[in-house]
Amino acid sequence: MRSAVPRSSTDGQMAQSRSATRTCVIYLLLTLGALTMIFPLYWMVLTSLEPGDVAFSSGTIHWVPSKFVWSNYPEAWKAVDIPRLYWNSILAAVIGTAGQVLTSSMAAYAFARLSFPARDRLFFAYLATMMIPGSVTMIPNFVLLRWLGWINTYQALIIPGMFSAYGTFLLRQFFMGLPTELEDAAKIDGSGYAGIWARITLPLSKPALATLTTFTFMGFWGSYMWPLIIIQSADLRTLPIGLASFVGRYTAEYSLWMAASVIALVPVLALFMFNQRYFQEGIKMSGIKG
Repeated sequence: MRSAVPRSSTDGQMAQSRSATRTCVIYLLLTLGALTMIFPLYWMVLTSLEPGDVAFSSGTIHWVPSKFVWSNYPEAWKAVDIPRLYWNSILAAVIGTAGQVLTSSMAAYAFARLSFPARDRLFFAYLATMMIPGSVTMIPNFVLLRWLGWINTYQALIIPGMFSAYGTFLLRQFFMGLPTELEDAAKIDGSGYAGIWARITLPLSKPALATLTTFTFMGFWGSYMWPLIIIQSADLRTLPIGLASFVGRYTAEYSLWMAASVIALVPVLALFMFNQRYFQEGIKMSGIKG
């Protein structure tokens, strides 16, 4: 007689099979999602290497260019004075991002660790400003900056974006999850709130700071409406405004437009790749907390 297979062994094999099937399905869905995200980038690079008279000529997408036109990149570089646009965008993005991270971290630490009257009510009132559309505040901000004499200046381009309720909320939630024992030890050693914020809270909050830095930099880098309103001189224009010059009323230079867009995308990709390790660190920390 054949020996019977233990039921526990059969159940284990079935569980492993279901787990393997579930893993394959998850990987397949993630792969499809990744391809969906990569396709626009691939199409942009593809179009940037096509001749100007070929892009969109037949109304279909060419998966492989019939001819690689590398001269589109130097031509796009010279067409709209990209070095000047790059400088203005980098200046606004770097200073604005540093300012927003600084102000948001200080406000978040106050809301998370300090005790003062009506703290929570003030925080929720500050948080409620996130529900106000940005288009509603553009006119009051413009009037205020005109009264200050800042129209068509770097101050008007940078300073209004250095304060963020979202950044304060993001960092406050992270600060509240940090252990208080280190802060208590620092207080015993005689450290004040400023020292605790600079030497303990910020070093422990690198994942949250990296996230806010990435989002803020992308916001400044891709901002179009506010620079279009506040900047009048061509010397102060940023990359999004310069890229719009490739599109006319009846025609558009798609190849040069996409080439300039690829050039403009480089700093954002570099920042994301640099901060990716902090994202992974944040995932590990959240797993340990859980």
